[in-house]
Amino acid sequence: MAARRFFRSFKFAWSGIKTALAGEQNIKIHLLISLVVLGTAYVLDFSVVRFAILFIVIGVVISLEIVNTALERVVDLVTEEFHPLAKQAKDMAAGAVLVFSLIAVIIGLLLFVKPVLHYLF
Repeated sequence: MAARRFFRSFKFAWSGIKTALAGEQNIKIHLLISLVVLGTAYVLDFSVVRFAILFIVIGVVISLEIVNTALERVVDLVTEEFHPLAKQAKDMAAGAVLVFSLIAVIIGLLLFVKPVLHYLF
């Protein structure tokens, strides 16, 4: 019985991921950028450690985007009318995605600048 519940939780999680992918433009943009980044890393022959860092950063950005989407939906469920606190909650969740996305860009620069320069020159 516990095993069934355990595996069913994966089904619910996968359903949430599919819902986010189907309905959220920003997640699609993050995934497209991620594919370009990973492809570039492959061409530049990144080490396993550099790939691991990329996967962690990509995973956090996409996870934050899914959490942001979930929070926005909950806020919309709770109130249909404009409320300053609802706006603040949505804005702060979006801000969390933005902050980590900027950190991801910095990490990307740290990982890519030297290999790109070496590849070009």
